Amino acid sequence: MDAVAEVDFDFSPFLKRYKDGRIERLLRSPLVAASENPTANRGVATRDVVIDHSTGVSARLFLPSRAAMAASTRRLPLVVYIHGGSFCTESAFCRTYHRYATSLAASAGALVVSVEYRLAPEHPIPAAYDDAWSALKWVASLADPWLADYADPARTFLAGDSAGGNIAYHTAVRASRDGGVGVDIEGMVIVHPYFWGAERLPSEEVWDGAAVFPAYGVDWLWPFVTAGQASNDDPRLNPPDEEIASLKCRRILVAVAEKDTLRERGCRLLNRFHDYYARTGGGAATLVESEGEDHGFHLYSPLRATSRRLMSSIVHFINQPPAPELDDVLHWHACGGKKLDRTSATTTKPMILGVPRRPFMDVFDYGMEMKRHCGGSSSTTCMAHAMSKNRGRGKAASPKKNYGIFSGAVWPNKAYKRPAAAAALPGTHHVIKNMW
Repeated sequence: MDAVAEVDFDFSPFLKRYKDGRIERLLRSPLVAASENPTANRGVATRDVVIDHSTGVSARLFLPSRAAMAASTRRLPLVVYIHGGSFCTESAFCRTYHRYATSLAASAGALVVSVEYRLAPEHPIPAAYDDAWSALKWVASLADPWLADYADPARTFLAGDSAGGNIAYHTAVRASRDGGVGVDIEGMVIVHPYFWGAERLPSEEVWDGAAVFPAYGVDWLWPFVTAGQASNDDPRLNPPDEEIASLKCRRILVAVAEKDTLRERGCRLLNRFHDYYARTGGGAATLVESEGEDHGFHLYSPLRATSRRLMSSIVHFINQPPAPELDDVLHWHACGGKKLDRTSATTTKPMILGVPRRPFMDVFDYGMEMKRHCGGSSSTTCMAHAMSKNRGRGKAASPKKNYGIFSGAVWPNKAYKRPAAAAALPGTHHVIKNMW
């Protein structure tokens, strides 16, 4: 039997699952070793720790040496970072996220804890949620000497991109609901966060053939990473208003990209936070939109002007004075030093790693890997082709509730139109774009 016939589920360009249970991850960034010598990593010392030996959950700590030297007078903001990768790829130890966390730590003068969580499909959701929760509890314990000596628990931020943004949000929900962590979440930073739903939003009804993730491709992700036990109407993808109201997070920054299929979901989530803060009279909600960019651009093109601006926005957000209590005045502000209700406590210039450029800014070889796996086609064409091959495949029926991934799901037959113009968002007067 040939290799193609042995494939059980093709989620290219991310991974393939074979009928024998083997998982082949197609796009992988090389792993990078940690080093406590800051000169080996642009002035940032790094160290790996095991958080839970029973599950293997671990983390990489990033300590900026200059900020650490001043920690006796001013302790460092603490950022718990959760990487993206569709819940099923990437690592806190890979080159992509090692370099991004290094830039974040150096630019913000923050101690960054990058969480290494278990990946689907070997460990379906909610494993990643549980691992992030374990990491936050470990951080709150200040058991690690770097945390005890340098971190300011009163300035703890949860951050993540894509799937990591979803995990960060639900970690904040759990901290607000369950308590007992011993640390208050000052703010959340979620970049191109993965939220979705069973019903299409206006911008999701169209696809220009160029976006990294077509809507019909996103439809397959959640059933896959939950082992077929949840569908796209899962509230973990579309948080209810009462859940947002339960959050004790004082500030939130949501970053979206103009061409990202997930953009409208991120904007709507931010608007809901803004409306809640407006009703209750407290909190700060910030939206940063990167014009002309698509999902995850800042990770693979860190030298672009838009990537630098996004980093500047995040650094500014982290280093603002602590937000008032939630019953104080609402602060709705822009980024980049314009139209601010309050001024930043820092003017630190972001440090962006000077990695070598490759064709089409493919600094981490993702595009070249994609071409090798997809025969020179675009990522979207590759995803569409791979997912169309999954039609009719599946395993024997399971007694558990199943939403299609493992029982030969029928491919969506909705006709996708090329957009004549960008769909208008409700409440777009709240959207703040990068203007530098």
